[in-house]
Amino acid sequence: MHPLLPLRRSVVTVTAVMLLVLAAGCSRQANDGNIASAQAGQAATASNVKAASRLGDLTAFRDITTDVAAKVDKGDLPAAKARIKDLEIAWDSAEAGLKPRSADDWHVLDKAIDRALAALRANTPNQADCKAALAALLKTFDSLQA
Repeated sequence: MHPLLPLRRSVVTVTAVMLLVLAAGCSRQANDGNIASAQAGQAATASNVKAASRLGDLTAFRDITTDVAAKVDKGDLPAAKARIKDLEIAWDSAEAGLKPRSADDWHVLDKAIDRALAALRANTPNQADCKAALAALLKTFDSLQA
């Protein structure tokens, strides 16, 4: 047997126990000042980042919407129409996981997405209508972020 094997097993065991304690949500505070300073650092970082909505992290959906809006701003409505399909697919794929978290918020966002889709898929899409629908959609994303 390798002389370091028992040490490796101990490290693995200790690491596994620590992960289990963290996963179980252990809220007991340690008296170590390093933990307090780490928590203070996390709190400062968290204050600079918007909290996730009740639906969870909507960043990927918002990023696609921002990309679509940029294409509309450039007047490239066919590219915007093609790109918004990515939003529709991602949103529909995530419905089962998102809707149970907050059905009301999900419906608000779903209606805003539907309006943006309708504006871009109109028989003769109008850049101003598309811009307005996408601006409203982005505002909806932002309003759902706490």
